[in-house]
Amino acid sequence: MPTALARFNAAPTPDAEQLLLSCAAVPRWAAAVAADRPYPDVDAALAAARTAADSWTDAEVDAALARHPRIGERPQGSDADAAHSRREQAGVDAGDAELARRLAEGNRAYEERFGHVFLIRAAGRSAEEILAALEQRLGNDPATERRVAAEQLREIAVLRLRGELA
Repeated sequence: MPTALARFNAAPTPDAEQLLLSCAAVPRWAAAVAADRPYPDVDAALAAARTAADSWTDAEVDAALARHPRIGERPQGSDADAAHSRREQAGVDAGDAELARRLAEGNRAYEERFGHVFLIRAAGRSAEEILAALEQRLGNDPATERRVAAEQLREIAVLRLRGELA
């Protein structure tokens, strides 16, 4: 049976781009990464994805941010985006009402201050760690926070792609 990387390398371009778009909703990035196939190994594919993500424009970052759910609000859909988010937020315990309340309040404050959802690479982080980062980042100025959010988006895209290809 072919590996996930072999299937990605051999997939029709629209299918490869769709897989990439489930990692980050940036069509130009998906097209560039898909166009560079075949990749000799997963690390080469991830390096290409990271390099292509470095040139994301503010508009591309905004569009991709708009597709992300709030931390603590796991999407219920069956598409790849929803599945990625549910896996990444596995450390956020929906059963802790106080923590859920604080995350919801932090999300609202963040969105009011910065105009977009709070985004963090949640995979491997506990809800407490995520809340601490949210509260800390509320102190950032808008320009700094924009850079931090864009970098988190890039990390998430590459991490998601790793999961798809590994």
